[in-house]
Amino acid sequence: MPAAIVVFDIDGVVRDVAGSYRRAIADTVNQFTQGQYCPTLEDIDLLKQEGIWNNDWKASQELIYRYFEAQNRPRESVALDYDQLVTFFQSRYRGENFTGYIQNEPLLMSTVYLEGLTQADIAWGFFSGATRGSAQYVLSQRMGLVNPILVAMEDAPSKPDPTGLIATINQLVSVPESEPALGATPEIPIFYVGDTVADLQTVAQARQQYPSWQWVGVGVIPPHVQDRAAYGQRLQRVGAIAVLDQVEALTPELIFSLGSA
Repeated sequence: MPAAIVVFDIDGVVRDVAGSYRRAIADTVNQFTQGQYCPTLEDIDLLKQEGIWNNDWKASQELIYRYFEAQNRPRESVALDYDQLVTFFQSRYRGENFTGYIQNEPLLMSTVYLEGLTQADIAWGFFSGATRGSAQYVLSQRMGLVNPILVAMEDAPSKPDPTGLIATINQLVSVPESEPALGATPEIPIFYVGDTVADLQTVAQARQQYPSWQWVGVGVIPPHVQDRAAYGQRLQRVGAIAVLDQVEALTPELIFSLGSA
């Protein structure tokens, strides 16, 4: 067994999505409100803080509905085709053959960092609400990782449901899905590193399911956030044991320190 397990979210942790996913949300909302409303990054952050809008297609839909509700139009009266919304969003974000906003996402994590975790006997993997294609693009094509452990949108319910997190852990320790993850070794500290309220709520729900395991939620403040202190405090309020400005600040030394606290 490894000395510790660290599972990473991807968006806002491994890559900066302010100019890609969040830009695609803004474009989509603007398109389906006929140019009447283009949400700011702060508008999107406020929605994400509710903890239930991890899926960016659903987040776009909700912002559209709320715009029309503010114009005294009930959402039931809004003719919004979800499939068309998803298609438009993907045309902006992914584009044809990954030529959309996705190709310009700045990376926030290096392979050197992950190699350091491996050398410290820390197992690592990824659980993300991104589509598998999008997640594999950044992990395999951009970062050059070979067959990384990944649970993506298609593989598990949306966060804060912890099913995907548990599945990632199972893969990291080679436990069949039909058996309890980690078996009788709950002393191994398990970290989930994310940038949203939903990420930290995922840890809380996992702790409810497996209370004997040592869960550690770590928050990372994404690069676009202006009021970083307030954002970090929100993550702490929903359970972050530590809040970092950048994911690579979660060194092996800090992992072992937090894991033994």
